[in-house]
Amino acid sequence: MKKNVPDILLIYTGGTIGMVKDYKSNALKPFDFENIKVKIPELKLLDCKIETTAFSSPIDSSDMSPEYWVMIAEIIEKRYDDIDGFVVLTGTDTMSYTASAISFILGNLSKPVIFTGSQLPIGDLRTDAKENLITAIQVAAAQENGVPRIQEVGLYFEYKLYRANRTTKISSEQFEAFESPNYPYLGESGVHLNFNDQWLHKADRTLSLKLEKDLHANVVILKLFPGINRDLVEHILNFPKLEGVILETYGAGNALTDSWFSDALKETIEKEIPVINVTQCNSGGVLMGHYETSMQLKKAGVISGKNITTESAIAKLKLLLGKKIPFKNFKLKFETSIHGEMN
Repeated sequence: MKKNVPDILLIYTGGTIGMVKDYKSNALKPFDFENIKVKIPELKLLDCKIETTAFSSPIDSSDMSPEYWVMIAEIIEKRYDDIDGFVVLTGTDTMSYTASAISFILGNLSKPVIFTGSQLPIGDLRTDAKENLITAIQVAAAQENGVPRIQEVGLYFEYKLYRANRTTKISSEQFEAFESPNYPYLGESGVHLNFNDQWLHKADRTLSLKLEKDLHANVVILKLFPGINRDLVEHILNFPKLEGVILETYGAGNALTDSWFSDALKETIEKEIPVINVTQCNSGGVLMGHYETSMQLKKAGVISGKNITTESAIAKLKLLLGKKIPFKNFKLKFETSIHGEMN
């Protein structure tokens, strides 16, 4: 028998959106998420069935880790066949990291998985939690001829729907806390909820969901800055268990031209440890070889991250290392888009 309305599962992991203010102490404290419909009675008006589940102990987003990423994915996998869409509530500080990782873990995804949260707790008079949550649910429930409009991992915040693995957090204070600098937004909420169909992923709905749970931990983000210390860089690159490096460079992928630096990278790569070049800039990407200051990186065998975000790059690197890809093929694999994370 065909269901009349979509079934949506809310997954609460922690974060500000699940907090209320104790007006006596002025401190934030978590509330029982099973009572979300009491805190937001407007949810009863939505044209969908809403179920809730939560981590047994909600976590601060600063404590988020790959182990929790896998827990989120396994919750989705367990209910995948009987749920039409998922809304994941998590803290904003690491939301782009988590949402990007989930986009890689959930192979063959063909249903909406929408991340959201808030800058202010639900009980605050000026909270953004209600609008973010209500619209995220509407996005997850949106269908056309019985088919989900969104068939990928998205991030909804302050009237905009983004491809999750293209996002980065840009503000700790403004409600417009996220941006997708190198990819158009997927939808926008105004008087009407509009989707930009030309930018939406169209999944192969004949394929079964497949989780990629082997995420390697021994990777590092090395951010360049003027005067970076040679001993420090060499110490990091010679860490015995190091498996991969995200190198945050200047501008279009440029780095210092000192021979010790390029030699250190070359030695690292010769040990079959991939080094990924991503830009420190908020938008744009790397174009290795365009300037002399990036030509040495290209010659050393550094991999181009193109216009991928750091948040997405770290998740992709962890995932590809888990696949045990031969090193000679790693460059091609990383520089090829898997889930729309780069172009």
